[in-house]
Amino acid sequence: MKLQPDQSDVQSISRYGPGWVGVNGEKITASVILGSKGQRVDWPAARFEDLGPAHFEQLAGVDAEVVIFGSGTRIRFPQAAWLKPLMARRIGIETMDTAAACRTYNILAQEGRNVAVALLLEQPA
Repeated sequence: MKLQPDQSDVQSISRYGPGWVGVNGEKITASVILGSKGQRVDWPAARFEDLGPAHFEQLAGVDAEVVIFGSGTRIRFPQAAWLKPLMARRIGIETMDTAAACRTYNILAQEGRNVAVALLLEQPA
């Protein structure tokens, strides 16, 4: 039996580290929203404390079935009220630390799911 590596044309995260992710050979150091259909949108939040309702309203405008929120180096949950725009559009949201969000996004994107990831990329002190 001949084995061949999976081929996929979805946008994937190739590398990540504290305060950055690698996408298509580029190192991204600012918080970003990525979608499996090729979307890339700046997400203006440098720290978890900068997040507010407008950030999650922006996520509700992304064409995705599910959004994965990477909350930084540790898992931190957004306020429930901020998720109302996502719930109103029937978009699922999962919260995890940024490293886990990168891995989960890649798996779902490779499966052909319509997924987006919102990555909070806080710069190390």
